[in-house]
Amino acid sequence: MSGAWQTGGPAAPAGLLDALDAYERALADDDLAALDDAFVRSPGTLRGDDRGLLVGHDAISAFRGTRGGIAPRHLSRVEIRVLAEDLALVVSVSAFRDGGSGLQTQLWRRDADAWRIEAAHVTGRPRALDTTVWRVVGDPLLPPTGSGPLDGATVAVKDLYAVAGHRIGAGNPTHLRESEPAAASAAAVAALLDAGASIRGIARTDEFAYALTGRNEHHGTPPNGADPSRVPGGSSSGSASAVRSGAADVGLGTDTAGSLRIPASYQGLWGLRTTHGLVDRSGLLPLAPSFDTVGWTTRDADTLVRALDASVPHEADRAPDAGVPVVLAELLAAADTATQDAFSAVAGHLPVVTLDDLGIPPLDDLRELLRLVQGAEATAAHGAWLAAHPGALGAVVGQRFAAAAANPLELVDGARDRFPAVRAAVRAALVGRLLVTPTAPGPAPSLTADTTELERVRTATTTMTALASVGGVPSVSAPALGVDGAPVGLCLTGGTGTDRALVTTADRWLRDGVGTSLPAGAA
Repeated sequence: MSGAWQTGGPAAPAGLLDALDAYERALADDDLAALDDAFVRSPGTLRGDDRGLLVGHDAISAFRGTRGGIAPRHLSRVEIRVLAEDLALVVSVSAFRDGGSGLQTQLWRRDADAWRIEAAHVTGRPRALDTTVWRVVGDPLLPPTGSGPLDGATVAVKDLYAVAGHRIGAGNPTHLRESEPAAASAAAVAALLDAGASIRGIARTDEFAYALTGRNEHHGTPPNGADPSRVPGGSSSGSASAVRSGAADVGLGTDTAGSLRIPASYQGLWGLRTTHGLVDRSGLLPLAPSFDTVGWTTRDADTLVRALDASVPHEADRAPDAGVPVVLAELLAAADTATQDAFSAVAGHLPVVTLDDLGIPPLDDLRELLRLVQGAEATAAHGAWLAAHPGALGAVVGQRFAAAAANPLELVDGARDRFPAVRAAVRAALVGRLLVTPTAPGPAPSLTADTTELERVRTATTTMTALASVGGVPSVSAPALGVDGAPVGLCLTGGTGTDRALVTTADRWLRDGVGTSLPAGAA
């Protein structure tokens, strides 16, 4: 292989070209053990590309294990610059068999037995479309139909909404093939277009929005722009990743059990679950109508407010205040210890209340109520289609639908009977109150997390998100906390109709400096 290289500069140190040749063979063979050995085993080892920077040998190894190899290529040119006796900079051009080229810049260090990579930056060949993020894009896909607060903004639409002239895929290739192009856009899409936004494209989702990780067994996993070694969060995964990368200004998504709040938390974005029923859901493929809500992810609070104002006309004299801020003890306790510590550092002075103080059932009861009613409604919405298309779903979502259909009827009926009273209790408890909590139990799980670990995290996550979902109340995740170098959202949950106040309040706190500006209050 090395004989084809066109090298320049001084002669390569002994053994370096052999090490580079072995590394390229390991890449071609997707030999993970050899690739691990090719990098310096240090917490300071670096690897970067267009998806972000990985720090540490363990993070690099975890990323590589999920990548699945590279397209066939060869090195067409190699330039070497010797920096010290045991240190060399290598810049090489990759020529791909099916067209295109890329660039690798590597810092190689020689230790006692071999040359190894201490830092690397990879510039891949240009991609016309990242199919883990997008199903279809345009320039634009749909132009604005009016002018208003979103003039010039671009939108990534979750693949559950009708977009005029396009089909709804719902994250599933079989559903996409059988869908008919929409005659008109969904109401939530039309509102953004009328306000001056353009649609950049239709973004990926977890299948039928029935997951929280962002993994899709058909299309892959969108990148987490805040930490490429972690999952992006779902089910509004593609639209959130598009916003984080700057490919769109607004991610139009849905939140049933956390599908906007969680990707926002995992990727350091703003994400708003609106009051249930506040934004028109016509033209939206449902999962569980009693919980489904329209919402958005953005990089800043101002854009989030403008998306809300475009979809729900704002009347300042009638909008309720956010309420008196309090910490809900059980929601804080449901977070990981490190997340509790990060949260307490910024909001530890706020008064604390309990579910019993508020007259709300325990978190496990809320989660179970959500699970049973959501499962029954998901089965009603999609059960007939799934029965007619056995094997169409990926394993994880397929098992979730199967479990929902198998829930004992008496438990489902009991949950449905209790649901209205519990929703009313949550709404009554939040009149004049603002719950301040972490959004999620902790940072996003690793890309290498297995199904068991992801299910554990999902259970812990829905324990925290169920209160807002069951209550049908608004909840915003703001990028305010950091745990283990990764983002975790600060969550504000308020009474019905406080959607705008939640965002503006969180924005004010963050602008003034979280930890010094959170107002004290009484429960």
